[in-house]
Amino acid sequence: MQRYFVVFIVVLAADQLTKYLIVANLPLYEMREVIPGLFNLVHVTNKGAAFSLFASIDSPWRHWFFVAVNSAAVLGLTIAAWKMKDRLLMLYRLSFALIAAGALGNLIDRLRHGAVTDFLDFYWGTYHWPAFNVADSAICVGVGVMLLANLLEYRMEKRRNG
Repeated sequence: MQRYFVVFIVVLAADQLTKYLIVANLPLYEMREVIPGLFNLVHVTNKGAAFSLFASIDSPWRHWFFVAVNSAAVLGLTIAAWKMKDRLLMLYRLSFALIAAGALGNLIDRLRHGAVTDFLDFYWGTYHWPAFNVADSAICVGVGVMLLANLLEYRMEKRRNG
């Protein structure tokens, strides 16, 4: 569990530090070009979920729904990592730490600001990927690691059973 908490704390700290730097140094809705034709830093907020899903719903319940979901994710993943035994332990715990840290990073934003701060803007020509942050990246990488762990576990199980 020590590695779980190290990854969790490093990812959470990186997320919160980068969001702090963006909020402190880039006015809301401003943009700074970093790599022309590919990458900008922007300062936007997202009251919804991934890709602004549910952001247009004007209800106080939306905020509390996301607070509850993020809280449950952090708690559930931490408990699962603690209880997990004999199942590609390191990969699953790594994936859980990444996802839980990302969920907590975005939860902190929702509680402090009422919305999540996004700032990484990748694009190609006129196509822009929706802006995201370190927490979102950790969640995506964590899901990828979990899929890899599932694939490896499936192959190991298949070999054992002939």
